[in-house]
Amino acid sequence: MKGISLLSGGKDSYMALMIAIGTGMDIERTITVIPQEDSMMFHVPNATLGKAVSELAGIENVAVKEDEFYEEIEKYKGYSIVAGAVESEYQKTRLERLAYEIGMKTFFPLWRRNQLNIMHEFIKSGSRGIFVSVAAEGLDENFLGREIDEKSLSELIKLNIKYGISIVGEGGEYETLVTYNPFNDLCIEILEKEILNRGMQKNLIVKRYSVHPFHQ
Repeated sequence: MKGISLLSGGKDSYMALMIAIGTGMDIERTITVIPQEDSMMFHVPNATLGKAVSELAGIENVAVKEDEFYEEIEKYKGYSIVAGAVESEYQKTRLERLAYEIGMKTFFPLWRRNQLNIMHEFIKSGSRGIFVSVAAEGLDENFLGREIDEKSLSELIKLNIKYGISIVGEGGEYETLVTYNPFNDLCIEILEKEILNRGMQKNLIVKRYSVHPFHQ
């Protein structure tokens, strides 16, 4: 089965892509949507780095504006569309409706899976990622740039218990950027960055980066 995969550059869309590849799906390319500000549908911070994360996976990427999304995916009639939706009915049902109209199938490998298991699976895969946006009580600027690892996960679990935040950040509590793919041994090195403070929401903006083989 041929497929295309939506890839924001964050951990969920990346995991969905890698699971699809693992099932034998032939992913022809990834699509990164550059959204309107504060989109309910698509990942916003550093969305332009979807191309770099796709490069980590060795797959061609195309970036489109949000209002060009339908025009782009209708080129793939008969394909499967892969997405990393976990809990958002809005995202899932909208993609299902678009896929039905075009004549595509959908594949949501993370849908309604245990959130803690998703995080453990990402960490245990050897993949790496960092937090690039926070927007919830208990998550502050100190989280930005931190690795997604067992230590940061334990803090997310505590915040889930105290404030009810989504452990995977599905409600926009945080956003991530994948920085290393162990299967191709490639990494994204951040060369220049800045913090954008928007009150409750704080974003780490990657201004310059390099993709190259990982050196321990």
